[in-house]
Amino acid sequence: MHDEIPLTVGRVTRVLHERLLPAVHSESVPLTVEWHELPGEPIAPAEGLRLDFTPYEAGTPWGAAWGTTWFRLTGRVPAEWAGRRVEVVADLGFDRDMTGFQCEGLVHRADGTPVKSLNPRNQWVLVADEAEAGQAVELYVEAASNPILVEGHPFRPTSEGDIVTSSSRRLYTTGRLDLAVFEPEVFELALDVEVLLELQAELPAGPRRMQVLQALDDAMDRIDLQHIAETAADARAALADVLARPAEASAHEISAVGHAHIDSAWLWPVRETIRKVARTTSSMTTLIDETDDFVYGMSSAQQYAWLEEHRPEVWERVKAAVEAGRFLPLGGMWVESDTVMPSGESLVRQFLYGQRFFETELGVRCHGVWLPDSFGYSPALPQLMRRAGFDWFFTQKISWNQVNTFPHHTFLWEGIDGSRVLSHFPPMDTYNSQLSGAEVARASRRFRESRVATGSIAPVGYGDGGGGTTREMTGRARRLADLEGSATVRWEHPDAFFDRAREQLRPAPVWVGELYLELHRATLTSQHRTKQGNRRTEHLLVEAELWAATAAVRAGTAYPHDELDALWKQVLLQQFHDILPGTSIAWVHREAVEQYARVTEAAEALVARSLAALVGDGDLAVEASAAPFERAGVPAGGAVVRVAATTPRTYAVSLAERDGGWVLDNGVVTVTVSDEGLITSAVDAATGRDAIAPGREGNLLQLHQDLPNMWDAWDVDRHYRNRVTDVRDVSSLSASVDDDGVARVVVERRISAESTVRQTLSLAPGARLLEIDQETDWHETEKFLKVSFPLDVRAEHVAAETQFGFHRRVTHTNTSWEAAKFEASMHRYLLAEERGFGVALVNDSIYGHDVTRDVSGDDVVTTLRLSLLRAPRFPDPATDQGVQTHRYGLVVGADTEVATREGALLGTPARVVTGGHGVEPLVTAAGEGIVVSSVKEAADRSGDLVVRVYEALGGRARGSLRVDLPVASVATTSLLEEPLADGAVALVDGAVPLELGPFEVRTLRLVRA
Repeated sequence: MHDEIPLTVGRVTRVLHERLLPAVHSESVPLTVEWHELPGEPIAPAEGLRLDFTPYEAGTPWGAAWGTTWFRLTGRVPAEWAGRRVEVVADLGFDRDMTGFQCEGLVHRADGTPVKSLNPRNQWVLVADEAEAGQAVELYVEAASNPILVEGHPFRPTSEGDIVTSSSRRLYTTGRLDLAVFEPEVFELALDVEVLLELQAELPAGPRRMQVLQALDDAMDRIDLQHIAETAADARAALADVLARPAEASAHEISAVGHAHIDSAWLWPVRETIRKVARTTSSMTTLIDETDDFVYGMSSAQQYAWLEEHRPEVWERVKAAVEAGRFLPLGGMWVESDTVMPSGESLVRQFLYGQRFFETELGVRCHGVWLPDSFGYSPALPQLMRRAGFDWFFTQKISWNQVNTFPHHTFLWEGIDGSRVLSHFPPMDTYNSQLSGAEVARASRRFRESRVATGSIAPVGYGDGGGGTTREMTGRARRLADLEGSATVRWEHPDAFFDRAREQLRPAPVWVGELYLELHRATLTSQHRTKQGNRRTEHLLVEAELWAATAAVRAGTAYPHDELDALWKQVLLQQFHDILPGTSIAWVHREAVEQYARVTEAAEALVARSLAALVGDGDLAVEASAAPFERAGVPAGGAVVRVAATTPRTYAVSLAERDGGWVLDNGVVTVTVSDEGLITSAVDAATGRDAIAPGREGNLLQLHQDLPNMWDAWDVDRHYRNRVTDVRDVSSLSASVDDDGVARVVVERRISAESTVRQTLSLAPGARLLEIDQETDWHETEKFLKVSFPLDVRAEHVAAETQFGFHRRVTHTNTSWEAAKFEASMHRYLLAEERGFGVALVNDSIYGHDVTRDVSGDDVVTTLRLSLLRAPRFPDPATDQGVQTHRYGLVVGADTEVATREGALLGTPARVVTGGHGVEPLVTAAGEGIVVSSVKEAADRSGDLVVRVYEALGGRARGSLRVDLPVASVATTSLLEEPLADGAVALVDGAVPLELGPFEVRTLRLVRA
């Protein structure tokens, strides 16, 4: 009997694919087709319907890369089809089943009403459930000829990723463009067969599997292959019994939610994402209308905002479906952002702008954070989620780990401050489920909390490029709702799943610290200009808010809410997890850099306007520092302006030549630079300790060959370390002391025959920081540039700054979990420390680094390396090419407090303006470890002041926030600026008393008197 299993499977598989599926649409007639190819960018649908159309013959090539072609389809229902379901079947030239990664279309009726999308898995459009004889058909298709960019493994470099370099040849050739009869009984039979065929493949040997196979054989015997529609009902009857048998009481429960996970940009530009959202949501609202229980979830307030702005007719359908509880806003964020690289304030704004949009426009508040595809998750995130009012977290990406299998699917995730949030990874290991038998069985088989919990989530639908759920998927869900041998499936809101899981997992397993993704490590470095733009604009916007809030209080100016909101939303969009990580096509990053320049210009204008109002008229040089730490006589507090000194400085750093190199000494540190321009010594005067390991050299540029196994822009694989070239060639070496007393050494060198670099090493009077400004003319291919600092510090851990604190990572590789973290993240500093002495690297726009330990004599050397530039070829073959700038530095004699201060000062430079007087800060923090993160007006435009502080050193802090403005009341709020229960705070002698736990973030709302 077992020998017959392959025969049955082979027979059923062939009949399904060769006969049943093609017979879903039986009779057909060709439509009359006309077309209009647009010469440039897309146009509004109302304009598209008014275009002049000319005759088009199916099978004619159409569509250059990134082009738009409008097709007009007309016809009449044949008289003999009266009373039957009639559909349009339109094949735009789809290549295989790559939904979302090639040509797509959005269908409109003649009155402009959007109907649904066309893609490889969704080629039909309903004409009528019961058509009338001679019924007229007139549809318009806005077809996008997006090029296929993901062919081949590894992916091939292509110039098609930018409209300025793409080819003009037509990419697609249409297939059938027909009016056809839809055979519902054949469609249902095909789904019956498919579900059972996939089910039996996952069943163990035994009666249930054999009964399913026998039923399939019986059904095949009842089908007349020349009269499938007429015999489909009889064949279905043969399957009715095995499909009706209920699932076991202990069956795994799958909570399905329709999903498309539309990347806000990736292998397409933002302008195309706007259209992808319209296409997908049109299809999903149509599917909602045609089903009773299907629910569709979509994250990213930005995508809803695009609909509201660009496709209001689709927006109205979405709003109605949201109100009906069938279309589910998820995640509460502006976009599905990266969570490793954005600053703490940026993540706060992701939640603030996301939730405010959902509540204001849709009357919905999200209860969980939905991030299925970001590339690792910061250990600061649990606190931020909880303080923003979220009580669950969903992702999937950690299942992609290269080495270690994550030990939980439903668990409590604990962050750096001790906050915990209930989290879930779907054991199905996909956010694009099709509810296949293999996927459903995998979820049942792999679920790690099955002893105490009953279910998992399945995001169902085609994603990344959009498309969403199909009628075939909802059909599978109906059959799998209660089927023997399978997990059960029901459509439901993730909130319901998490409510159940919270009750079942008592206690829940706990994971402490970052959710590190053992893959895509190079996303911390690829596309440096994009990353630099992010870091600098997010800091600049916080500064602009500070000066605007100060000017509103001190000078009575209007706070520029609209301008700041628009700028923040642009920066937040570009924190999307395929833009900021540097993994999108050239078009996306070209536009990102342009947008960062625009944001910078606008934010600088806001700063200038506010400072001008603050300092008044005059011809004095006024120095303003928005940093939260004291800087060279400018008081700390983040909102300080003072009159700059007008007399020349009378002190300087000593500069002496030695052995062809230079020695710089400011009385705090003494730095020796060799004749090769490398740092051979950096001595802390207070301790006599040298930061640089004996016989080693710091600031050594190192060039690696870098060809990952597959994902060029995403990955760096461990084997990159096997080949390295130290960059030692010196073209010139010079030194000087500037008028401001700063000693500078300038090194020019050649990296290779193609690339050069110029470094300026600067030591200021009284500074612990040796600052390095680097300009690189980079023209490498498949190379990775790092800068190395071998330190005479025996550190078993390093501290890497993350949002509102730091994360400690071990420097050894005792286990596979530790060894897998050979490239890791940081924000503004990385610190290696032993008792009494530490050394930090600080930077203003670098995120990636690595740490290694080795032995020199009897001493352990801890080597810190910053990751500067890469040169992958996919998806942007010109990644990082051209002139790039970096600013970083070596801090000698550092601890976490010093590193935090120096990183903040480097990232927020002082500025000098002309005016008549200085201005005192609005607020000033006192207490070890207490840092002011932001000062702004409340988002609700009440005029209240919102001040955020945090504990930066990982200890309990006691201090105060001195307030220099009339205040009626103070309250502790959520990150969304909403008062908390018992949140009232009393002012004591003009200050707010503060007691903060380790890494605690506190938001205060000050009502002005």
